[in-house]
Amino acid sequence: MVNYVERYAEHAESTEGVVYPDLVVVGAGLFGLTVAQQAVERAGVRVRIIDVRDHIGGNAYSYMDEETGAEIHRYGAHLFHTSNRRVWEYVNRFTEFTGYVHRVYATHDGEVYPLPINLGTINQFFRAHYTPAEARALIEEQAGELAGTDPANLNDKGIQLIGRPLYEAFIKNYTGKQWQTDPAELPASIIRRLPVRFNYDNRYFRDTWEGLPRDGYTAWFERMIDDPRITVSLKTDFFDESQPYSRRALREAGVPVVYTGPVDRYFDYELGDLKWRTVDFKEVRYDEGDHFGCPVMNFSDADVPYTRAIEFKNFNPERREQQNPERTVVWEEYSRFAERGDEPYYPINTEADKALYARYEALAATEPRTVFGGRLGTYQYYDMHQVIDAALTAFDERILPLIAK
Repeated sequence: MVNYVERYAEHAESTEGVVYPDLVVVGAGLFGLTVAQQAVERAGVRVRIIDVRDHIGGNAYSYMDEETGAEIHRYGAHLFHTSNRRVWEYVNRFTEFTGYVHRVYATHDGEVYPLPINLGTINQFFRAHYTPAEARALIEEQAGELAGTDPANLNDKGIQLIGRPLYEAFIKNYTGKQWQTDPAELPASIIRRLPVRFNYDNRYFRDTWEGLPRDGYTAWFERMIDDPRITVSLKTDFFDESQPYSRRALREAGVPVVYTGPVDRYFDYELGDLKWRTVDFKEVRYDEGDHFGCPVMNFSDADVPYTRAIEFKNFNPERREQQNPERTVVWEEYSRFAERGDEPYYPINTEADKALYARYEALAATEPRTVFGGRLGTYQYYDMHQVIDAALTAFDERILPLIAK
């Protein structure tokens, strides 16, 4: 590791004699790293980042698999894309990006189709050669009585957007596995922008820029905080009062804090638990150089228990010469409701959850020297570029005034 990492062999038993930095950042994910980088660059302050994990980067952390030469995304596939020029220019200060363009495929009834649903998917599925206009008319017809309506539940919304046959083939069972809930019981907002394209464009994202960090995610994150004024303490729990960077100690010392952990955990769940979904991964290794021929394969049918499989080697074809041509590694992805202690991935965001978060948000407002940020701190799902944009904005509007000398 680079020289910013400081691991504690033993935690201090008290705060006596501790010289506190100007800012403590709880969580070494993209929000926290961006804030720390901005704090030293723009305010010249000293920053301590603490994280309960043994690595930086949050859920975007990656590492190299020695057997296959694949870069493993420990918490599932992370793909950088943005149309935000400020974010794109910012991240390019710390990494170059490959020319990777994300494309997804789905297996249904023993056949592979391109996603998102596009003219190629439609013509393959119906064994036809529809023009764009003909495909539009077909889907409107197949939406039946739901055409032109605005359904409240996911099942009917899916039918309204892409017609019953395509919805039932590619969305219904996949979504049921993803949420462990009948789609008729899920809100339409989950797929309100379900893409369908009446051309042969199967590029998954439509942002201006996309790619993967050329040297990997971890190298990118290390460069962000490569400054002697930033120190990092890993395997350090903010709620462990035996160490000097605990919630209690920092409150007593009056140190400004940027907190990116779960907002309900910060307040000891006193109002109740916010609900999340999590993901489990099952690793499978194959005696072949390439198993799927693509980075991500969705499995749309109910008889396959996982939602998708990720073949990491295929994210980086430019590294083929450094990869093992005889072995590959695949992670199968299983979705379920999170419990305490699980890794929270996706906020469920029912009306009850939104109301509960609003109450926690009001509590957070009573902590004037703590800024809550990131997915967990604000109970929102963010893509990476959105996290960085939110961090840059939060720094300008809320953090800089706390630390400006």
